[in-house]
Amino acid sequence: MKQLCSVNFLIFIVSVAALVSGLGFMLWGHQELAHGIWTGGAVPALVFLVYETLRALARREAGVDMLALISICGAIVLQEYLTGVVIAVMLASGRSLESFAQRRAGREMSALLAKAPRTANRFDNDAVVQVPLDQVRPHDRLLVRSGEIIPVDGDLTSRIAILDESALSGESTPVERREGATLRSGVLNAGAPFEMRATASANESTFAGIVRLVSAAQSAKAPASRLADRYALWFVPLSLGMAGVAWLLTGDPVRALAVLVVATLCPLILSVPIAIVSGMSICAKRGVLIKGGGYLEQLAQTRVLFFDKTGTLTSGRAQLMSVKSSRGINPNVVLGVAASLDQMSGHVIASAVVNAARERGLSLSLPTEVKELGGAGLSGNVDGKLAVIGSYEFVTSLVPSPDWAQAFLHDVAEEGGVAVFVAIEGAVAGALHLADQIRMETPRALRLLRRAGIQHIIMLTGDNQQIAETIGAVVGVDEVLAEQTPAGKQAAIEAGRRRGITMMVGDGVNDAPALAAADVGVAMGARGAAASSEAADVVLLVDRLDRLAEALHTAHMTRAIALQSVIAGMGLSVVAMLIAAWGYLPPLYGAFLQEVIDVAVILNALRALRIVPLRVSQHSLSAVELQALRADHLALAPILDRLTSVTRELNTIAPAQIRQAVVELDLLLQEKLFPHERADDTDVYPVLANLLGGDDPMAAMSRTHREIFELGRRLRRIVATIPVDGIPESETVAELQRILYGLEAILRLHFAQEEEIYQNLE
Repeated sequence: MKQLCSVNFLIFIVSVAALVSGLGFMLWGHQELAHGIWTGGAVPALVFLVYETLRALARREAGVDMLALISICGAIVLQEYLTGVVIAVMLASGRSLESFAQRRAGREMSALLAKAPRTANRFDNDAVVQVPLDQVRPHDRLLVRSGEIIPVDGDLTSRIAILDESALSGESTPVERREGATLRSGVLNAGAPFEMRATASANESTFAGIVRLVSAAQSAKAPASRLADRYALWFVPLSLGMAGVAWLLTGDPVRALAVLVVATLCPLILSVPIAIVSGMSICAKRGVLIKGGGYLEQLAQTRVLFFDKTGTLTSGRAQLMSVKSSRGINPNVVLGVAASLDQMSGHVIASAVVNAARERGLSLSLPTEVKELGGAGLSGNVDGKLAVIGSYEFVTSLVPSPDWAQAFLHDVAEEGGVAVFVAIEGAVAGALHLADQIRMETPRALRLLRRAGIQHIIMLTGDNQQIAETIGAVVGVDEVLAEQTPAGKQAAIEAGRRRGITMMVGDGVNDAPALAAADVGVAMGARGAAASSEAADVVLLVDRLDRLAEALHTAHMTRAIALQSVIAGMGLSVVAMLIAAWGYLPPLYGAFLQEVIDVAVILNALRALRIVPLRVSQHSLSAVELQALRADHLALAPILDRLTSVTRELNTIAPAQIRQAVVELDLLLQEKLFPHERADDTDVYPVLANLLGGDDPMAAMSRTHREIFELGRRLRRIVATIPVDGIPESETVAELQRILYGLEAILRLHFAQEEEIYQNLE
């Protein structure tokens, strides 16, 4: 790429120097010398075009390069030396501009598989020695330290290992492997150091196989033709035919010369690269790196979209979904104790728990006497109380299991994710459900992608069919392909190409083969693996899926502007050729007219710099305002958790305790949640309505507030009917549950709708 850019730039410098110096000698009366200089200035471009044309013919292709070659040769043969060097200048400048954009994009990318292991820690005579990866053989005893990548495939010989397999499986939640389990290369050790026995060499391991899949897919993908090539195919014979007919009918070669002068290639040579590079620049400003103009053109024609689930449709990392608390214990207490203890652990799940507590504004304590059993859990003193957190097996090996544990574990297994149990002073206080959540912007992003021209959306995932279909239904995809391996994803992409031009969006090494196989591969490169970023044609440098919809819209607009420039330029050239063929446009005036056409189409191409991103609203909230609005929602999350907990406990707690539970919940709603909703209606919604525009864009949201307040009033009336020292009737309990279930559902939906509005205004 660098060499090609250097050659184009050198040709540009030589041709410009020849053009300027030739004009100088022409003004001084040295016409022959000027002609020689102009010819010499066109020769480097001519030689380069011959080389490129021969390569294209070897691939059975022809396009702008052949058109440029014929034009420069024709100009020299017909002694239009100035025309020849002008074409050389235009050609070299357009090529340099396009090559510069591609080279700049390439610099943003890391080397292929930059994070791949290069060495392994091998036991030699009970000493650990670091050896090159190619020296590892089957049956070698290896040590994998914390944070290291498993270098080769093998079997686990230590008692336990905690692994982050997201690079291969696409699943973000770390998994626990027991002694004897099969380990795959490319997996990250997310826990304590462990020992393993190699079962394959580096070349025969999983990671090397993925690299070979990437290489094979990249080599099999046909090169994309430039937009201008298709128009050159008919413009070349048309211009030559018109020149030949004019000469044949009149016997005057000057008319043929005039036709060829106005048939220059500038609208094709310059307008397309300028529009394409402008579109690429706009995308880069929005955090979307497109590696070449050809990929932008194909992006504009994409109709079939494949998504990997983890890291693309979902966040790709564990997040707190819910808090289950034992009877009489506040969920915030459970989360606070867990986060306080998890501060002392480097486990990725521990980090997710701590982040969740901090987002909710909980105050964390510094634990003492902390002990950690790698991959199982921790114990220690938190505010003078003995606390234990970890897996169900670990916690219940120390304290009795609660009666709700199995139901909770069943729910977690159904919904996907991991369960973290929390015990305080010898009893289980609660449990946390952590899972990979759907990105907040995903449903909106998919709607915008459909609006931008995508006709069919398919989700690929390694999840089981049930979980995959649930997520697919939530985000709104057309088809779900579950339990997919990297090779299976690649095969699905290749089969999907029969429907039209395909795009694959993925994150992680396991997606690299599919990214390379698709017509357009898009990597979530903000935190994605080097292999996926390198195999992709487009990289989202910002970890936001809706930016892809903006890029698709920009690609459509860019291609439309480029087409306008090409069609207008070629159309004007055809009209000028007809005028020249009839003898009304001498070659000299034809050259001036052609320059006017060139300037017009170039100015039109520059309109691509003013493309407006695809947005629902052209107004936005400031970062401070957005942060404040989202902070309000995070502060209300514990109230929603408490609402969920009380709703599900009504059938299990003692009847005499029901009134106290719902009274406390009602007080929490009246003091914290309902005032927030009223403030939204009076203070926040008018501001949002002004930004969104229209007659009353927040009417539906205000109507939801009224429904929330009505459910709150019904809850208070029911609570008032329960005797202070009595037991509520079964009908009353059932009505309470209906109200609370309805309130929970509408609040969660309402918060999600508000978040989508915030996304639109970001």
